[in-house]
Amino acid sequence: METPFGSYVREKRLELKKTDKKYSLRQVAGRISVEPSYLSRIERGWPVPLSEAKIISLAGELGENPDLLLALAGKVSSEVQEVIRSRPELFAELIRNLKNMPDHAVLRLVREVRDGEW
Repeated sequence: METPFGSYVREKRLELKKTDKKYSLRQVAGRISVEPSYLSRIERGWPVPLSEAKIISLAGELGENPDLLLALAGKVSSEVQEVIRSRPELFAELIRNLKNMPDHAVLRLVREVRDGEW
């Protein structure tokens, strides 16, 4: 019953553990303030809820992008939700139009917006 989120977290944690023993299940669980059995269930794909704050904390521990882990967990950050709520029709249209664009085109658009080239 693996989930993309759980298997990704397990893979990343075990990869880090190869070179640093502080990435044992027990130690990572302790640093994000969950029980080791709870993190184990998550990694094995059990449908256990993990809050946005815990996912962000876990992303920090694993050196991963929080938005990626949130997406794998089926969530969107509250910050992104707030941005969408500010102009829902425009962002819904934008996202629908971006859906079929190749990655390089989306990245170009992101760079243009970020750099103020529009």
